[in-house]
Amino acid sequence: MPRRVPLYRIVKQKLTDALQDGTWKHGQFLPPEPELAAQCGASVGTLRKAVDELVAENLLVRRQGQGTHVASHTRDTMLTRFFQIVDRDGNKRFPQAELLSFRRIRADAGTAEVLGLATNAPVIQVENLLHLDHAPVILDRIRLPQALFPDMTEHLFIDRETTIYGLYQSRYGVTVVRTEESITAALADERVRTLLRLPEPAAVLRIVRTAYTYRDLAVDTRIRFVNTTRHRYLSVLGKR
Repeated sequence: MPRRVPLYRIVKQKLTDALQDGTWKHGQFLPPEPELAAQCGASVGTLRKAVDELVAENLLVRRQGQGTHVASHTRDTMLTRFFQIVDRDGNKRFPQAELLSFRRIRADAGTAEVLGLATNAPVIQVENLLHLDHAPVILDRIRLPQALFPDMTEHLFIDRETTIYGLYQSRYGVTVVRTEESITAALADERVRTLLRLPEPAAVLRIVRTAYTYRDLAVDTRIRFVNTTRHRYLSVLGKR
């Protein structure tokens, strides 16, 4: 016999669908619990269980005495959820970004596979140099599907008042809900050495990251090279 799906899971999917289709925008508060529970055809207790999971997944945020709102990709969100590079003491700082290049290219086979595109589909390629403590520490090579960000320009990218993921969310309604990373050590090529001010030869941390929105739709993919002379990668699993 097929196992019955718990009601709170059905409610959670309804809420997720509403987040995905933009019924509630980022930063917007959800209706009061009794009203929302009635809309979902569930009890307040069942609704709370569904909301609890979405809060744990960082899609919703509870404010004591205020209610629950849709999470926004702020600077703090970027640091706590999506940025794992710390100094020797384990401290995180918001990096200063320097745009090196912005251009439109055609997706090669590897990029097309990761982003779920046809080979030769139009993509935007960005090269970003990130500075920490007044020194270049990270080189990002980012590719994103042009179809998701049709009017993205170099000026929009440079003049954004938020993070890259914040720009995706605020201008295009595309919310990054998770990322996947693969980490290896690599020998830096000449360009990476020059930009990160490394001697020859030099090893760097090579991080391949793909960001996803709802329903496992890839939003962008990047290769990140990290100078670990004074910095390291820190991953904290579980809650303190």
